Amino acid sequence: MTDAHDTDLKKELDATLHARGELGPEYESELADSFLEKIDQRIDGAVERRLRRTLAEQQLQVARSTRRGKGTDSWGERFGFAIVSLVLAVPLSALGGTFGGTTGLIATWLGIVGVNMAQAVRVNPGMFQRPDREK
Repeated sequence: MTDAHDTDLKKELDATLHARGELGPEYESELADSFLEKIDQRIDGAVERRLRRTLAEQQLQVARSTRRGKGTDSWGERFGFAIVSLVLAVPLSALGGTFGGTTGLIATWLGIVGVNMAQAVRVNPGMFQRPDREK
């Protein structure tokens, strides 16, 4: 494809030089500007194609990485979630025990455990699946 562009560009240069020979040096500036504009258009087209290709490759990489699952949860995020959960467990336990007695306290802790389990499953989707045994 580059050879075709080079051939076309050479033809354009030959035509510009031929026109200069026929029109004379007084039109040299306009002919040079016209030729340079054609070169600019070719460069712009090449840059645009490369930019589109690069953007498409980046979008493909993003799509592939999001399909693999979320590997962005850090240890700090998980630890922070656990700490916040335990800190909130104290007042929630007090409220559940005060207003619901033992049943309220049990319901509160089932909720706390449920929220933490949901977080754990979100971070590790295959957490409760049996590991495949190789035969």
